[in-house]
Amino acid sequence: MNINLTLIGQSIAFAIFVWFCVKFVWPPVTAAMAARQKKIADGLSAADRASLDLELAQENAAAKMRTAKEEAAVLIEQANKRAAQIVEASKDEARKEAEKLIEQARAEIHQERVQARDALRAEVATLAIAGAEKILETSVDANKHSEMLDKLAAEL
Repeated sequence: MNINLTLIGQSIAFAIFVWFCVKFVWPPVTAAMAARQKKIADGLSAADRASLDLELAQENAAAKMRTAKEEAAVLIEQANKRAAQIVEASKDEARKEAEKLIEQARAEIHQERVQARDALRAEVATLAIAGAEKILETSVDANKHSEMLDKLAAEL
């Protein structure tokens, strides 16, 4: 009946081994497992926070891009309006300058016409005197007949 005594001895040795494991081995193993579990949980929560931060950063970047595009569109529109104003102002200034030049040219033409008319009158008067001298075969004095010559020049 040694089997029973061996079985009891082995059972006692096993119980001591279990008690020893529960007292000295099991707490560090469970502490290591708990630390590992906490570390994994912290890593997962950090990954979740990082993904949320990434989404938030992407949303902020998209919002800033939209804002920048809107501001750029506004600036471009303002620049186009300013360019149109400058072109329109230049056109107006050019029109005014052209009108001024045309008016000056008209004044010069009018003045030259008056001068040409006066020169023509004087020449016609001279020709009329020469013609009258030939017709009358006498000399016509311009000083004596100045009133008649002025009247003739005015009629021409």
